[in-house]
Amino acid sequence: MGELRFRVERRDGLARLGRLRTPHGEVATPAFMPVGTMGAVKGMGQDLLLASGAQILMTNLFHLLERVGAERIVGLGGLHRFIGWDGPLAMDSGGYQVFSLAGLRRVSDGGVLFQSPHDGSRVELTPERVVEVQELMGVDLAMVLDECPPWPVEREEAAESLRRTTLWARRSLDRWGAAGGSGAAGLFGIVQGSFFEDLRLGAVAELAALPFDGYAIGGVSVGEDRELGRQAVSWVAPVLPEDRPRYLMGLGTPEDIVHAVGLGVDLFDCVLPSRNARHGTLFSSTGMVRIKNARYRDDPRPVDAACGCSLCRRHSRAFLHHLFRCGEITAKVLATEHNVRFFLHFMAGLRRAIAAGGLADFGGAGGREGTAAEAERR
Repeated sequence: MGELRFRVERRDGLARLGRLRTPHGEVATPAFMPVGTMGAVKGMGQDLLLASGAQILMTNLFHLLERVGAERIVGLGGLHRFIGWDGPLAMDSGGYQVFSLAGLRRVSDGGVLFQSPHDGSRVELTPERVVEVQELMGVDLAMVLDECPPWPVEREEAAESLRRTTLWARRSLDRWGAAGGSGAAGLFGIVQGSFFEDLRLGAVAELAALPFDGYAIGGVSVGEDRELGRQAVSWVAPVLPEDRPRYLMGLGTPEDIVHAVGLGVDLFDCVLPSRNARHGTLFSSTGMVRIKNARYRDDPRPVDAACGCSLCRRHSRAFLHHLFRCGEITAKVLATEHNVRFFLHFMAGLRRAIAAGGLADFGGAGGREGTAAEAERR
């Protein structure tokens, strides 16, 4: 239906090496989409994102509507020009804010009415308005409006939420393509159903019968434990349409990514790399480094000897520890570049492993916690 083109080039078990073609360039999959909620990843400019290996950027409709406004962005040339990003752009519909701003919103079959956490104003999202705005802004991967229930939740409530999300998906398709603006490339349906297998599989069956350009797995990382989240992914990912891209929303430790890639997921996004960086937790090829810990005060080693970011090329753990302890903003900037680059290069390693048929032996999951003794040695 849209302008997205997706091809699976190689398989390793259920894992897929693919190529996603959009009007703003190609994305080699599996791919990680850094999250630029307001149009920028906190602490990283767009040139640095590109230099770090970013292929595609994830933005957020709710926050851009609330802070800037669709008409203003369109008047400034569309979202790509407004944020200074020439490559593919994806956009979350605001469905996650239905979960995260539960105390500031009212949900009905018509849509969602929010009270802005910024200035208290009214923000209304309907399925039609969401796809209209994404088309006008010219994003490449557009998401339907969905309801993301928390966990735990009663089955009856999850079923009612799923009914509403499916209704919204159908209305989104009816409205898609009618905005008359710059035109988004493709529309994704979102599989909800909480952690009830029959609801999830029912959602897949209903959405797969509709002509979406891609399919997302939503409603994970909403309060459940890791194994339950992985179980939901294992129910859904392998039975989504083979010829369309599959996107796991908002879940992103390296171990979780490897697990989902092994089930056939193609796209990921998560705030974890930048959020952890701002709090002094860094990913590395040997495990997590909590740089504020006193053990790093006199450590002359780079955070990760295998990394080529500006932090690891130029500076020691001791220096970064010093910057964090002093509250220097440069600490967060350097740490963010490192973590985002780690994730992007981690994904490149996964693609190489799938191409070589060696995903089962892939050893790049550098986000493991490890033991205290191991951490001391790092």
